[in-house]
Amino acid sequence: MVSRDNSNFLSASTLKGDRVVNRAGEDLGQVEDFMIDLKNGRIAYAVLSFGGFLGMGNRLFAIPWQALKLELYEHAFVLDIDREVLENAEGFEKGTWPLTCEELSRVYIYYGYQPYWKKEVLEQTRIPEDISAEKLGSLQ
Repeated sequence: MVSRDNSNFLSASTLKGDRVVNRAGEDLGQVEDFMIDLKNGRIAYAVLSFGGFLGMGNRLFAIPWQALKLELYEHAFVLDIDREVLENAEGFEKGTWPLTCEELSRVYIYYGYQPYWKKEVLEQTRIPEDISAEKLGSLQ
């Protein structure tokens, strides 16, 4: 088993199976897997298993990576949402993932996050504040 003593790097398999709770301490399920965005080289979302009884009937949910806060030594993640928000979220079946960018975009928006791949585009096209309209015109 990989040690959690080095908090800068952990294998994904070390985190799989960690429980997910909200700030009220309510159990929201467990991390089933992580989906990697190969184009951007980052974790796109965590797959959360929630609901059911004794592992039967669990639904899967995509959770934006930045929505989860790792409690390293508790072997848990904190997801700052009410249980009802998760219960009303759009889940998916094991055979229907990975999600498309369009589906994942809806997930990010549902949980109140801007999709990271759209944010980067906005940041890349942002005009520095010190460039006036006159300077922009002279650059063309």
